[in-house]
Amino acid sequence: MIFGRPNHGKIMNRAYVLTGGNMGDRSFYLQQAKTLINGNAGEIIATSSVYETAAWGKLDQPGFLNQVLLLHTALEPLPLLQQLLAIEIQMGRQRFEKMGPRTIDIDILFYNDVTLQSDELTIPHPHVGQRRFVLVPMNELAPELVHPIFKQTLAELLLCCPDQLPVTKFT
Repeated sequence: MIFGRPNHGKIMNRAYVLTGGNMGDRSFYLQQAKTLINGNAGEIIATSSVYETAAWGKLDQPGFLNQVLLLHTALEPLPLLQQLLAIEIQMGRQRFEKMGPRTIDIDILFYNDVTLQSDELTIPHPHVGQRRFVLVPMNELAPELVHPIFKQTLAELLLCCPDQLPVTKFT
């Protein structure tokens, strides 16, 4: 279920969202996610290139396609998360195992300069600084963005990222 189009009369917030998947027609799922996010969660104002990476964490599965989207949204963080989870369900996402294969995964990476920690949501995403498949597309869009907790730019975080999995542009 989609929770309705945001009220564009409100102040717009900037949210960076990561989309990714490794099942089925990966490119189709990324495009469908973009369409649904743009129609139901906010206006996409910038997109990174699409990148291909090996699976992270659980290695015995197909590689992923990932893309970062920058949204203007009237939704607050938790309603935005609810909307993104509803889009995942609408697209057939099923959660069988942690870090397992998926048609689509949509994560909030940053929301304005908010820091938030709750049972439902942590912003910034707690693993931003540890994953090249996040940092490479984020650096394409916002290399000078300062992580509100680490107090380093994303470009600096990428330079010292412990993850060495290759991240390549997907054609």
